[in-house]
Amino acid sequence: MIPVPGFEGRRVAVFGLGRSGITAARALQAGGAVPVLWDDGVSGRMQAEAEGLLVEDLTRADWSGFAALVLSPGAPLTHPKPHWTVERAHEAGVPVIGDVELFARALTALPPGDRPRVVAITGTNGKSTTTALIGWVLKQAGLTVHIGGNIGIGVLALPEPTADAVYVIEVSSYQLDLTTGFAPNVAILTNVSPDHLDRHGGMVGYVAAKRRIFQAQDGEALALVGVDEEWGRKIAADLQAQGRRVETVLSLPSPLGGEGGLRSKTDEGDVSPAAFPAEEAPSYLASPSSEPLRGPPSPPRGEGYSAAAGVLMAGREVLADLTAARSLPGRHNAQNAAFAYATARALGVSHEAAVEGLLSFPGLSHRMEAVGRLDAVRFINDSKATNADAARQALASYPSVFWIAGGKAKEGGIDSLRDLFARVTKAYLIGEAADDFAVTLADTPHVVAQTMERAVELAAADAAMAGGEQVVLLSPACASFDQFPDFEVRGEAFRAAVLGLGARPEPAA
Repeated sequence: MIPVPGFEGRRVAVFGLGRSGITAARALQAGGAVPVLWDDGVSGRMQAEAEGLLVEDLTRADWSGFAALVLSPGAPLTHPKPHWTVERAHEAGVPVIGDVELFARALTALPPGDRPRVVAITGTNGKSTTTALIGWVLKQAGLTVHIGGNIGIGVLALPEPTADAVYVIEVSSYQLDLTTGFAPNVAILTNVSPDHLDRHGGMVGYVAAKRRIFQAQDGEALALVGVDEEWGRKIAADLQAQGRRVETVLSLPSPLGGEGGLRSKTDEGDVSPAAFPAEEAPSYLASPSSEPLRGPPSPPRGEGYSAAAGVLMAGREVLADLTAARSLPGRHNAQNAAFAYATARALGVSHEAAVEGLLSFPGLSHRMEAVGRLDAVRFINDSKATNADAARQALASYPSVFWIAGGKAKEGGIDSLRDLFARVTKAYLIGEAADDFAVTLADTPHVVAQTMERAVELAAADAAMAGGEQVVLLSPACASFDQFPDFEVRGEAFRAAVLGLGARPEPAA
């Protein structure tokens, strides 16, 4: 655990007693604060009381006595409307912060020579894989690495700081909205496409939240920005105009370029920066130029990093052949590899060690994870694809698939994936979205299976009948909450159904 100083003897309100809230309370208490906890649910309050933490009804509290409100990222800060604790805090002039901001303050309180380095990763898609991949590469290179945040362990539950450590932290837009002083040594924005718009009041608010990962960086810190979309290009350009140290990462359809990149909703014109009135958007969200943007000097050729399926490049120089990396299929994973390589090099890892780490990466559970094989049929678990853009990355990685999709649909459903339907041999639809997805699929072969077990059974039978090497892909393009508590449980249900058919588990990469 990381003790949080700066609130010694002062009362700090903590709302939301899930993983991050309870951990924040422990860290505040360890730093000398008096955390005062509350949750709308009884179970969270009971857990806090069982640990001996102070639980008080914040609806009746005197808010003038609080030094801060530590808000759970699950509670709305601004939209659709501020949480009632946020309103009470604002009325009393109490700052509203989150666990990542507490982490930042704990590090800032250390003498400069004792501070660890921090790598932070955000983005709509790919952030968990990139986080895990960076952590793996740095560990293989011999560094002391702690991985957490929005992935795995809550950031304040990580080991106490030491000067030789590197913290690799995944941060969500919700967490970034609650930061002011978070200043990573390397900050990464993988990509931007519509997600969580209800919580940010639209695309402008969502992009602004993501951009906060760069807000407190100093001139020596590195900003790594994915520039496949207009939003990323404008953020990179704005940071460059400020004289910041920026390196860009571009996805290419082939190793030496050509037209395009990963298709996103910005290609349709409905969520590009130009779609918003100028007075609504800050300067870095102004309508982009039609000319492609190049990043500032980046080793070795000064043209930024680029990635295609199986290839990592800087300019036109191939840095690594990734075809041997079984856990990094597709150009989106090559792009993730580019972020990891650039980070490793920025932290002093040699080229050879960085590439070796990339090639040995075992993969991330529930993200393009090979879970089993039944004769010539492979089963791929991409349960973490909770929106259409994430599912796009998986669908684009295979020439043909038997696709399991559905759940609690995000805005737009799978309409943006129509250009990839030709790759779908047949779709098996589950959950609340099944009937709507069936309408969107139209003439693409599909069946409403409703449950995961039934979908796996039908897909496996059809794939076996097709003959030859086939892929059954779970990439839901939906949230899981209609049938499962989270995407992890959904992925494990897929794994269990696959192994229940007699498939043999895939060996580790």
